[in-house]
Amino acid sequence: MKRKSILIAGAGGYLGSEMVPAFLKKGYKVIALDRYYFGEVFSDLADNTNLKVVKDDVRFFDENLLKGVDVVINLTAISNDPASEINPEITESINYKGALRLAELSKKMGVSRYILSSSCSVYGSGKEMLTEESKLAPISEYAKSKIKAERGVLKLANKRFCVAVLRLATIYGLSRRRMRFDLIINLMTLSAWKNNKIFVMGGGKQWRPVVHIDDCINAFEKVATEAKTSRINTQIFNIGSNNQNYQVYKVASIFKKYFPELEIEIIPEDPDPRDYNVNFDKASRILGFKVTKNVDDGIVEIKKALEKGVVIDDLRTITFKYYQYLIEADKILSSIKLKNRLF
Repeated sequence: MKRKSILIAGAGGYLGSEMVPAFLKKGYKVIALDRYYFGEVFSDLADNTNLKVVKDDVRFFDENLLKGVDVVINLTAISNDPASEINPEITESINYKGALRLAELSKKMGVSRYILSSSCSVYGSGKEMLTEESKLAPISEYAKSKIKAERGVLKLANKRFCVAVLRLATIYGLSRRRMRFDLIINLMTLSAWKNNKIFVMGGGKQWRPVVHIDDCINAFEKVATEAKTSRINTQIFNIGSNNQNYQVYKVASIFKKYFPELEIEIIPEDPDPRDYNVNFDKASRILGFKVTKNVDDGIVEIKKALEKGVVIDDLRTITFKYYQYLIEADKILSSIKLKNRLF
């Protein structure tokens, strides 16, 4: 049987850099497309003949890259709410226009399935249990761009071009190649490990759904290669689990099991007004998707990785701060280069 060829755009990010080796282990051929702002993350896989690493941009890449590709998974994005506000035009250019261009070219080049990674952030703030049919209330440029991307790519679907959207809960867990410490569980684990202290913003009553990175990868595989087209085409799926909807202060309390002397400080103010409790029944019912890991698993694996030096908390692990650094560095270098040369 022919091995499926899967192009993963945004392959060098937190989720993509774990998805690529996971898919390779399953025997898929993988094209890993990314700008690789955070470094070349697949050097250890250089000898794998099923992997093709392409350093390019979804807004500009040559459409011929899609020849022979069966499935496209688009993870590309300015990837969180604070980072999206740095330059809203760039956020729209990548998150919406780039996603739409990739989908249009995928359709043109005969790709059979296109899967867009979206976010439960599109719900913004809602008091009821939110389903895929609920009213959207985006707060950030990130969420607004994701909604535009969802609507744009879903319009392209037909019988020969299957389009599906996965709205992910906030991801947690270990990513060995491109760790992020700006996601709630990951950040709390780092803070507890380094400082024996966790800060809970906004009083901690706000709701957040969370999901382990391995379970996200499993969800993408189900939609990419296992589910029948008739079950997923033009469909949106929330990805997570009902029992991993947490109020933030309850998340913090879990850490006491692993850091007995932990201090939890509740801060009334929070610049992030998101508050959403999400229902995940549709993915379970249609995809047969079930989570296999919980918050305890995430805390333990990140704590061990920090202790062993598998990951470190450098600037690249905070997306917002790293993008700011790159922008400022570019300004400085542009101002001192002569004839496009630094030296």
